Amino acid sequence: MILAGVLVAGVGVGLAQAPRGGQSDGALRPRPGANRQPGIPPPSIIDYKPRSTLVIAEHPVPRAKFPVIDVHSHQPAPISAAQLASVVQSMDPLNLRILVNATGASGDALARSVDAIRSTPHRNRMVMFTNIGFRNVGPGFGQRAAAQLEADVKAGAVGLGEISKDFGLGARKADGTRLALDDPELDPIWETAARLRIPVLIHTADPQEFFQPLDLQNERWLEMALFANRRFPPDRYPAFEQLMAERDRLFRKHPKTTFIAAHMGWHANDLGRLGRMFDDMPNVYGEVGAVLYDLGRQPRTARAFMITYQDRVLFGKDSYQPDEFPYFWRTFETADEYFDYYRDYHAFWKLYGLDLPDEVLRKLYYGNALRLMPALPRDGFPQ
Repeated sequence: MILAGVLVAGVGVGLAQAPRGGQSDGALRPRPGANRQPGIPPPSIIDYKPRSTLVIAEHPVPRAKFPVIDVHSHQPAPISAAQLASVVQSMDPLNLRILVNATGASGDALARSVDAIRSTPHRNRMVMFTNIGFRNVGPGFGQRAAAQLEADVKAGAVGLGEISKDFGLGARKADGTRLALDDPELDPIWETAARLRIPVLIHTADPQEFFQPLDLQNERWLEMALFANRRFPPDRYPAFEQLMAERDRLFRKHPKTTFIAAHMGWHANDLGRLGRMFDDMPNVYGEVGAVLYDLGRQPRTARAFMITYQDRVLFGKDSYQPDEFPYFWRTFETADEYFDYYRDYHAFWKLYGLDLPDEVLRKLYYGNALRLMPALPRDGFPQ
């Protein structure tokens, strides 16, 4: 597939896939000294942090160029007035205008969460999504959950989610079997979301390497070694591709439901695949939370993708760490080269800026979110 003149998948892989064994991965033929063993004890992956000698212009971006709606934030639910005031104080210097609280609340907790926000001076700075706990699903569950979803929207929820990765990975039906993402019992939920014209933020699976062996060829080795709950061996969990197939059947089965695939559907490492998904499923969108490391290591391909699919990608961050947002602004707004990512266990490589046009930034930062969620406050955004 070609996006704005950039080859992103499927062509010319022969040279990149040189035979392995006896030479460095990616080399076209054996080179002198290839794969020699060091004469001194090597450092661990944790200890080796080389100083870069590269001297190059740097353009840090502490404040986003345009106001931002974060469609994937996690805050207390309900949040106290003091907590919200503290969050807003940290939002303002970043140019974060609205946070969508996707922590998940329903029923009385959702109503109290909405009321808590509306009773403060910062009522237009945070909104609530409702959520569903997919446990002990059996006959009638879908209808009951759909009725609660409708009640929660009437109480002020502007969307559904974040539906967590446990949906698909761990959630069980009443009979003890795994609950598949496209289980027909759940159809009333997605149909109700379509009728109410609210988006569904859904996190399916995790990065594909988490489902692969924890060996020295796995680029997420450090993260998986540090966090045992990020390993999904095949004897205990469904395969990554099985979950993707179930998810895609769900998306296709409900074309009138707007789905936001959290974390770009875990396809930011394969934007050709994500582009084909967007082409095939016009009801599906993506958000960029927790995948900056993939976008920033392929700046030309990612830039072309973000321009081509500028109407389909929203800004989301996931965990709320104010000092991490400027890495997103710098990656999206500048053409800087070879700068650090904010968590070394996510990525041991550097980032490069995409230098996105203003038109694309406006849609990414706030325009697409306002279009998908008409109930969002409109003040504070450029026309």
